[in-house]
Amino acid sequence: MSTSTATAAPAQEDTGKRTLLVGSVMLATLMQALDTTIANVALPDMQGSLSATQDQVSWVLTSYIVAAAILTPVTGWLAGRLGRRRLLIIAVSGFTVASLLCGIATGIGEMVMFRILQGVFGASLVPISQSLLLDAFPKEKHGAAMAMWGMGIMVGPILGPPLGGFLTQNYSWHWVFLINLPIGILALMGIMASVKKDVPHERPLDGVGLALLALGIGALQLFLDRGQSEDWFGSVEIQIEAALAFLALYMYGLWWWRRRDHALLDLGLLKNANFAVGCALIFVVGIVLFATLALLPPYLSTLMNYPVLTIGLVLAPRGVGTMFSMMVVGRLLGRIDARWPILVGMGLMVFSLHGMTQFGPNASMESIVWLGVVQGMGLGLVFVPISTVAYATLEPHQRTEAAGLFSLVRNIGSSVGISVVMTMLSRAMQVNHAEIGARIPAFGAETTLLPAAMNPSTATGLALLNAEVNRQAAAIGYLNDFKLMMLLTLASMPLVLLMRGGKAPSGGNAGADAAAAH
Repeated sequence: MSTSTATAAPAQEDTGKRTLLVGSVMLATLMQALDTTIANVALPDMQGSLSATQDQVSWVLTSYIVAAAILTPVTGWLAGRLGRRRLLIIAVSGFTVASLLCGIATGIGEMVMFRILQGVFGASLVPISQSLLLDAFPKEKHGAAMAMWGMGIMVGPILGPPLGGFLTQNYSWHWVFLINLPIGILALMGIMASVKKDVPHERPLDGVGLALLALGIGALQLFLDRGQSEDWFGSVEIQIEAALAFLALYMYGLWWWRRRDHALLDLGLLKNANFAVGCALIFVVGIVLFATLALLPPYLSTLMNYPVLTIGLVLAPRGVGTMFSMMVVGRLLGRIDARWPILVGMGLMVFSLHGMTQFGPNASMESIVWLGVVQGMGLGLVFVPISTVAYATLEPHQRTEAAGLFSLVRNIGSSVGISVVMTMLSRAMQVNHAEIGARIPAFGAETTLLPAAMNPSTATGLALLNAEVNRQAAAIGYLNDFKLMMLLTLASMPLVLLMRGGKAPSGGNAGADAAAAH
């Protein structure tokens, strides 16, 4: 192995240790990614078991998301102060114990508190895992490393709902959290055996920056998560959260400008063109991935009347498409310009979303599965090159902090996407119901919307007619959301052309090529 390769990958392990490191890191990443969606389908069972209201049980999801978002920017400082190995061991151990506590919780207060603990410990898992893999592999193999790491990030949220539905239906909601125990223990053992010890370095804590970021990001996540249920700016709570988010994040920008060398989160990383464009594109990927996952289960449930397990089986092939494309693109990176698979992947995303705009209230299962696989392949083709090129021109010591910022942007994108599509869906259903209802008498459409034997003038007939109008209105709302995501993906494609150094360096010229690109 050449000297330049050794410089690009300081944490060199032999093949056996590297394989163990990859497996352990992937398990830790998968565990954290699964928990972003696996609890969603178990909420109704939790609500009854924990004697909680609808609003209270929603905090099972909100508390985890907000806690993880607040702690993600602190990852760089914690890694420097504790060392990445020690931080990863603490994070995996804490997440596993918090999962056990969630599984045995007996009240909604306990559950929310333990979910906050999950978010606190889980915040560091993704960025630390990503930076460790980048350092463990030479630069010409970063594409393959990001493909392996990305499988947990991308496939975890997709597999979460079907796995959660299976565990809830066949066992109980407790197993949604208890399943993390064997995964966490295996990951912890592997990490302790394979991750090389690193020397912590003293770095003063930026208390003011931490307070401003925690307030700003926490308020922003609450604003996005609770806006739809609280009628957005019609609620005083949402107004306060929006004001706090704007003021705190604006003040952090000013604070960073004054303390650039000592600020908690280095916004100067965004001066790097590749990293800035990568953050913008991963924001769009976060929107499409999580917004689609938020839309399809209720679409299949309310319009198509699919049971939970069937929904899981219909959505699962999406994850297969993602894994396949990640394995393919991981082998191609370094041989071709990374911008080509990004553009092809975004093209596949646009194609699949366009197909989803044709669904209507009676889409066939074959088309849903097929377009899901195509979209999964597109997401896989996009995610790996973006994650590789975004770090290609950064210095090795910047990777951990950059990974924290990268993960934060992706998470905010997912929150924005879910909030926007759910708000549009709710409002579109109301508008479309009124529009369709106003046109039914003019065109005599009630005779086609109801069974031939049903009289629309009876109470039963009116109820059935109203239900069908609701169904048609909801279908239009879903299709509008798919169209919005299609246009957003299409509009963001030119950003790919702003990336530089699209072809990963190889062999002994890795360091020189990276320096030239920088």
